[in-house]
Amino acid sequence: MNLKTTPLHAAHERAGARLVDFAGWEMPLHYGSQLEEHKAVRAGAGMFDVSHMRVVDVRGSDAGSFLRRLLANDVAKLQAPGRALYSCMLNTEGGVLDDLIVYFRGEADYRVVVNAATADDDVAHMRTLAATHAVTLAPRPELALIAVQGPEAVARTLPLLPESLRAAAGLKPFHAVWDDTWMVARTGYTGEDGFEIMLPAERADGLWEGLRAAGVRPVGLGARDTLRLEAGMNLYGTDMDATTTPLVSNLGWTIAWEPSDRDFVGRAALERQRAAGAPEKLVGLVLDERGVLRGGTRIQTAAGAGVVTSGSFSPTLGFSVALARIPSASTEEMLTAELRGKAVPVRVVKPVFVRHGRSKIS
Repeated sequence: MNLKTTPLHAAHERAGARLVDFAGWEMPLHYGSQLEEHKAVRAGAGMFDVSHMRVVDVRGSDAGSFLRRLLANDVAKLQAPGRALYSCMLNTEGGVLDDLIVYFRGEADYRVVVNAATADDDVAHMRTLAATHAVTLAPRPELALIAVQGPEAVARTLPLLPESLRAAAGLKPFHAVWDDTWMVARTGYTGEDGFEIMLPAERADGLWEGLRAAGVRPVGLGARDTLRLEAGMNLYGTDMDATTTPLVSNLGWTIAWEPSDRDFVGRAALERQRAAGAPEKLVGLVLDERGVLRGGTRIQTAAGAGVVTSGSFSPTLGFSVALARIPSASTEEMLTAELRGKAVPVRVVKPVFVRHGRSKIS
């Protein structure tokens, strides 16, 4: 099988990356030490090649109404150009087809960024729904994406941005600025400060090497996963998928129920589930003793069995944390995990473990 490569493939090879197959793309797992890459993001600045994600521009007189039908969150909230929001795209049963970010760039002009593993299906789904709207969908494969994250990310990146876009440093989270070719957003997937930068593919290598020279460490998929887990951020295909709804995936906050007459795809199914009570919920777990919670680990509650959806050792905290889907009827503060044939106690916590380098566990 021929794997796809991003515009930064040569840069990864120069840096000695261990390259692996990720959703049909040859991507860096790490550049020597996943642990050190994780720590670099929490203490300094790290950068990620996320060019395998799909950028789709949505334009036309019906762009807003199309997205209000497509997404569970409501783009009508985006009143000022440069605002962004996180949303799930659902099927008619309320299952999550993908989670994404949509940016409002002006009247009838939006930009959507979807996940690599679901990109083709996402675009096909969008095109089907767009057939009844005056809207055009334009995938932007000529763009590369680089995320720079960490407490020093802004200071180290700013001198390398086009001067006209350096105002990005003063933006709040989920805001963006752009010019004819670049877009700089205050978004990320690590629980740290930083940027996500969309730029012409031919400029990506130069920015990457400029960031390396400025002390920003390349970071692979391994550390990206432990960073997002510590931040309590869901991973598509692991913590939610087309068989699970936002209500059972700790994503109920992404559903815009008002106005009540906005008929987004999946709404009727979600309303039925909300009225009946979601059967499951996604919680955070902490393992205080030695061992590591992994995806698939069985969890026992008084209300029935659950399962770890994402779990790992937390390099920042020094112990294992996890996200787990358990029966909604469970109210216990302590549950039991089955590890190596042994029943081990685990604590239930809010599913956010680390933000801005500090523990959020109470």
